[in-house]
Order: sequence, then structure tokens, then C-alpha cells
Amino acid sequence: MKYISTRGKAPALNFEDVLLTGLAPDGGLYVPETLPEYSKEQIAAWSSLSYTDLAFQIIQPFIGGCIPDEDLKAIIDDTYVDFRHPAIAPLVQLDRNEWVLELFQGPTLAFKDFALQMLGRLLDYVLERRQQKVVIMGATSGDTGSAAIQGCKRCSNIDIFILHPYQRVSEVQRRQMTTVVGDNIHNIALRGHFDHCQAMVKASFADQSFLPEGRQLVAVNSINWARIMAQIVYYFYAAYAVGAPNRSVSFSVPTGNFGDIYAGYLAKRMGLSIDQLVVATNQNDILHRFISGNKFEKHELQHTLSPSMDIVVSSNFERMLFDCFDRDGAAIADLMERMNTETVSIPDSAFAKVRGLFDSYSVDDAATVETIASVYDASEYLLDPHSAIGVKAARECRRDDNTPMITLATAHPAKFPDAVMKAGYPTAPALPHHMSDLFDLDERYEVVDNKIGDVHAFIAANVRA
Repeated sequence: MKYISTRGKAPALNFEDVLLTGLAPDGGLYVPETLPEYSKEQIAAWSSLSYTDLAFQIIQPFIGGCIPDEDLKAIIDDTYVDFRHPAIAPLVQLDRNEWVLELFQGPTLAFKDFALQMLGRLLDYVLERRQQKVVIMGATSGDTGSAAIQGCKRCSNIDIFILHPYQRVSEVQRRQMTTVVGDNIHNIALRGHFDHCQAMVKASFADQSFLPEGRQLVAVNSINWARIMAQIVYYFYAAYAVGAPNRSVSFSVPTGNFGDIYAGYLAKRMGLSIDQLVVATNQNDILHRFISGNKFEKHELQHTLSPSMDIVVSSNFERMLFDCFDRDGAAIADLMERMNTETVSIPDSAFAKVRGLFDSYSVDDAATVETIASVYDASEYLLDPHSAIGVKAARECRRDDNTPMITLATAHPAKFPDAVMKAGYPTAPALPHHMSDLFDLDERYEVVDNKIGDVHAFIAANVRA
């Protein structure tokens, strides 16, 4: 399988090269040149598979022969050994035909473990084979950083530098990053917000001259195709649990950067019988405003009780727009350039495709807290604020009560005690046993001004020989 850029001016690459490349040279994002599609009968044949066996079936075509099947199966099997629940991604029922998919059973208690535990192992395999050393530079609004560090900390051929917005992630999220010990692990607290971190990472990929000779940057953010690929699996897995492919299923996805719900869109294109895909946002609602009104307009960032979604611009939205513009790379390049500087609407033909694919809803802090409280009162199930946004959006957008609605529960409530306690929960939710000493561990991070030269100097000084 080959991968092409959404902006149409970069060479097609195989999976291994895409894994190590991140952004395409033309500034676009890599997507598969063709997408595997399956019949209802083929999808039904996978319904009894374990999570890891299902993951192999779905992921193997995207690898395109770059990794032998036996080695790929071993990588996938090893990816989920540290997950706390034997089902890997268990479903919990809230009400009739209403479910949450617990994607926080991994080592850092967030959905990003599904992709980043795999990404670390894929990188370890490929870099060892190539005898190559790389630098990971990533931006996090809270969860990506810790998941990337946990997934890649053992990789001897990687130096990791994660930028997070200084004093704008929860204490649990910060400590999950800053207490991990390793000579190859570096946390940078940037004096700014997440979009500053993300913009700095993108600029660094465009000009890597600050790196020592022979090194290149590798992306761990959701611009890396391998992360999207890994997330497709749990849509199939959850759908089987409620009767797919013999019945349709709907999903509500709390999302900021659009990567997680983009994986659901791909699952639908591959043949999974998905009725609704609901984009659930907080007050930073550029996606909701665009999907509901065809207006792409940046607003000032608002700091909310759901900080992992405090994002002004959703990077992965470009991948979906590429399809809605019939894969016209030149049109996407022009559109993305204009979106950086002005309010943009897209042609009616493209917008009709967006509206046909997605529903959307924006949830403010007050409604988030109310949803946490009402769900707990009704079922004694405790949601984190991001998952609560997903549940609220699902209930507001749902078209058919007879179709199962699954909300992706993206994080453990212990990561966000302030929001949970605002909802009336009497104490901070307890961390799982394997993290019980988190607040006793020493932290290590560097506070750096929002200046790209300062960040580059820190990275250059700390890359190991």
C-alpha cells in the first residue's frame, strides 16, 4: 500500500517511510492511496475474534508488506499486555441502547494508549532494523505526551521531547509525563497554550536544521498515520459487541484534533455499518461551528474543564476534507492556506458531504458538570469531563433510540478531579493501584518561553550522541 499527501505535491511513500516522516514535505498529511473495503460477510467473519486478532486483520493491509506478518502479529500482541482489563476495550451500559466504550484501560488511563503503545513498538522494530536514531518531538494538550512517553521510553534509538502548555494541563496529566525516568525523556513546559505547542512542532518538522547531523524528527501526534490506523480497530470491536454487522451502530466521540473520529469515519468507509458519527466538542468548538454552519473561523482559546480538547485548530480535519474535495490536493493546499488567515466556507457540494457524514454538538463546562452528575445519579457510573461531553452530545444528536449509541470514554475520571468534584462527587477519584504513588514521585521538566529558538536550543543540547 502507498500513501499520498493531502496537498498533492509530495512523493508517495510506503508504510515504513510514512511511519518515520510525519508531515509530508508539502505540508500535507499522509493518507492511504486506496482504502481496504470489506463486505458484510467478511466483516461478520471477524466478529468472534479477540481484540489483538481483530487488530491484526484490520491493520495488516495498511502495512503493505513492510513488516512480515509473523512480526506484525507479535508487535500487536505485545502492544496490549499492559492494559488492565482482559477485554482491552470493555463496554459499559448506561441506559437502553446507550453505552460507553472504556478506552482508558491502558497504562496512562487514556485512549491514546491504544495507538501510542503500538507506535512505540513499531518504531522500535523499524529503527532497530535500520540501525537509525531519531528524535520524537510532540505537542500535547494532556494525554498524548504521557502515552507517547510510556509507549516509547524503552526505545534505545529514540530521544523524546514533549511540549505541553505550562500550567494548563491537569496535575495528574503533568505528573504522568514528568515522573517517568529516562535519559532519553525530556518534558518542555511551554509558556503558551496547546496551539502554540502544536504550531512549534509543525514549524520544526518543516525546518529540521537545528538537529544534530544524521537525526530526523518523528511525529507522535495524530498526524502520524500509524496512530489513526490503530484507532480504527476499536470501532469494529465495539460494534460487534452490540450486534454488528447485523445491526447498525452509532458513535459519539469527544474530539479536539479530529483524529479519533476520523478513525471512525474510516471504519465506516471500510464497510462497518455505522449510522451516526457525532462530533462532540467543548467550548473550543471550531469543528461544531463548521459542521453545523459551514464557517471555519478561529476563535480565541478558552480554558475548560476538559483540557485535552482545548484546541483552536483541528489538524486531522484536513484528511477528511481531502476526501470531501474528491482528493484534489491543489484545492486542499489553497483551502488550508486560507483557513490560517481568514474565515472560510467551502463549496456546497463539499459541505453536503460533511453534513452527510457527521452530526455535531458543543458542550460548555456547566453542561459537562451536569452530565457527570446526572449519569452518576442514575447509574453510579463516573465519567471524566471529556467522556461526559461525548454522552451529552450523543443524547442531543441521537436520531434513533433503537440504534445502539456508543460514546467513546476517552480518559479515566481520576485524571480530572476538579471537574468530577464540581459535579458533586465527594472526593478526588482514586488512581488505579499501579499509579498509587504518582504524587510521591519526583518531577523533571524544563519551563521554556514561547520562542522556537529557545526550544530548538534545548533539544539540540539534549539529544544523546
